[in-house]
Amino acid sequence: MGDKDGKRKPHHWVGFDLGGTKMMAAVLDDAFKVRGRRRKRTRGDNGQPVGIDRIIETIRQALADAAVEADTVRGIGLGCPGPVDPTRGIVLEASNLGWRQVDLKKPLEAAFGVEAFVVNDVDAGVYAENRFGAARGARTVVGVFPGTGIGGGCVYNGEIIQGANISCMEIGHMHMHGGSSLCGCEQVGCLETVASRLAIAAEVAKADFRSQIKKQRPGTDLAAIRSGILATAIKAGDATVERIVRQAAEDIGIALANVIHLLAPDVVVLGGGLVEAMPDLFVETVARSARDRVMKSFRNTFQVVAAQLADDATVMGAAAWAGHRIDAA
Repeated sequence: MGDKDGKRKPHHWVGFDLGGTKMMAAVLDDAFKVRGRRRKRTRGDNGQPVGIDRIIETIRQALADAAVEADTVRGIGLGCPGPVDPTRGIVLEASNLGWRQVDLKKPLEAAFGVEAFVVNDVDAGVYAENRFGAARGARTVVGVFPGTGIGGGCVYNGEIIQGANISCMEIGHMHMHGGSSLCGCEQVGCLETVASRLAIAAEVAKADFRSQIKKQRPGTDLAAIRSGILATAIKAGDATVERIVRQAAEDIGIALANVIHLLAPDVVVLGGGLVEAMPDLFVETVARSARDRVMKSFRNTFQVVAAQLADDATVMGAAAWAGHRIDAA
């Protein structure tokens, strides 16, 4: 495609992150460097979950922020929480949005006239870390991203591991114990019920309530016990909070040991808000916990590292995955 002077217009890509309380659209160049972005809450002023029109509007605003014409966009990649059907571009279920069976592919392709690819958001983040970040060049990468839930992803030989019509690597829903805590997936005993930020916050709140010591403690409001608050409490010498967080990291390591036996990754990437707030604690504890539980032959076959790309991981990975799929077609 050329402009009025006959010169070829540069290509751009759109990456979209639909996870968390905020969503982000980013415009990237052919080297997958972010050139413009726009963030919005995933729920509107009326409290209702985001709709397709709001996603399209956010992409158009990101294009404006990057001073990029829509007709230079080659493809769109969307990273979405929860299981997705990557073939049909459908979000199968996203509990934070109240979505089930939502088609993103068709309306986005109709709006922008290019192919759109829907991928799980952690899959996109792990793909980005393999292409551009902490696991660059690794053959097999497993990612574990603890946050409100616990997401997982795996890239093998440059390809995201997926089912025929559903994303996978839902490490947060591995069965860990016979407890009674109900998970968001409506099962009991999942890793998320003992090692997610929400699970950590619940244990901290219970400890705070029992102790009646409030001066340097995070309090009992679950919504207020964010990753940064937990990190601050540990730095202030709160041994109870540190014990709870380390136990969660230990449990993640137990689950990871099972994954290592199955997939033999050479790099394990830990990401998400908890890891960003406490990288040394999580990397050290998860690595030790996993190594203590794998067969001796596996103990020196992998390294555990903290993610490097932070908030840009999902948009970079989703956009790069779209580029990979288009170039391979």
